[in-house]
Amino acid sequence: MNISFEQLKSMVVFSHVIEQGTLSGAAKHIGLSRAVVSYHIKKLESQLGIKLLNRSTRTLSLTEAGNDYYQYCRTIAEQASAANQQIENLKHEPVGLIKITCPVNIGLQTIVPALNDFRSLYPKIELDVMLTDEVVNIMKEGIDLAIRGAPLADSGLQATQLSTLKTCLCGSPSYFKKFGFPKHPTDLNQHQWVIYKLTSSALELTKGSRSFSIEMNGTIQTNNASARTAFVEGGHGLARIPAYDAKPKIESGTLVSVLDDYTMKDIKVFGVFPPGNADSKKIRLLIDYLKAHFSRPEATVR
Repeated sequence: MNISFEQLKSMVVFSHVIEQGTLSGAAKHIGLSRAVVSYHIKKLESQLGIKLLNRSTRTLSLTEAGNDYYQYCRTIAEQASAANQQIENLKHEPVGLIKITCPVNIGLQTIVPALNDFRSLYPKIELDVMLTDEVVNIMKEGIDLAIRGAPLADSGLQATQLSTLKTCLCGSPSYFKKFGFPKHPTDLNQHQWVIYKLTSSALELTKGSRSFSIEMNGTIQTNNASARTAFVEGGHGLARIPAYDAKPKIESGTLVSVLDDYTMKDIKVFGVFPPGNADSKKIRLLIDYLKAHFSRPEATVR
C-alpha cells in the first residue's frame, strides 16, 4: 500500500492528537485549526477503513487498532524531529562531557553500541560511561543521563521513554530434561526460578482475556542481569530474560523459550536526568539520538 504525502501528514497530526489528549490541544501545538485536525483524523480513518479513536463530547480514547497504529505514527514523528534536530546540530557542532550511568547487561549489549555510533557522529562530545546494576544517586555523582528500567520517583528528576524491551520466559535444555516443560502458566508454580533482585518477583502472563499471576521463587538470587542469564543457562531455574539477551542463546541452543503464546508486559527503558539538563543541547541531542536509534527495526533493544 503506497502512502501519500498527505497521509504522512495525517499520521503526524494523529500522533500529536494522542500526545496532547484533545483535538484542540493538538491544533494549538502544531499551529493548525481544530477543524483541520479533525479533518485529518477522519480522512485517516476513511483511508484505513478502521476506527482509530472513540470520541465523546469531552474525551478521546484509542481503539485497539488505534493504539497499534499510533506506535508507528509516533515513530515517524520522532524520526522526522530527530532528523531536523540533527541537521540543526550540524550547524553548530556540540562539544563537552556527558556522564552516563547504565545497567551492565543492557549497557554492554545495546547502549554502548549506540554510543559508539553517536560518538562517531559527534567526536567533540566526551563520554564518561558508568556501567553498574546499582541505582546511582544522579545528583550526588553529577550524572547527566541515567538509563533505567523505570522512571524514578526521586524529587527533582525528569524522565523520558527511550524504548521498550521485549522479554521471554527461558530455561536451559538440561533444566527442562530434569523438570519438564511447563505447558500452562499455572505449571510455573512448581518450577524453580533464578531471581533478579532489581525487579518484581511477580510475573504476569496474558492470553486473550485471561491473565495469570505467578510468584517467582528460587534458591538463587542476583542483582546482575548477566549473572541471572548465566545461572539459567547452567540449569538452575527459569527466568524472564530480555529478548536481546535471550535470542542469540536460544539460537545457539543454550536456552529454550517456553509459553511463547502468552504475553508479558514489555520493560520500558527510560532516560532519567536532572531538570536542568532538559535545556542542554548535548543532552537533548543524545536523548533524541537514542530514541531514533531504538525506533529502528534492527535495534537490538527491542
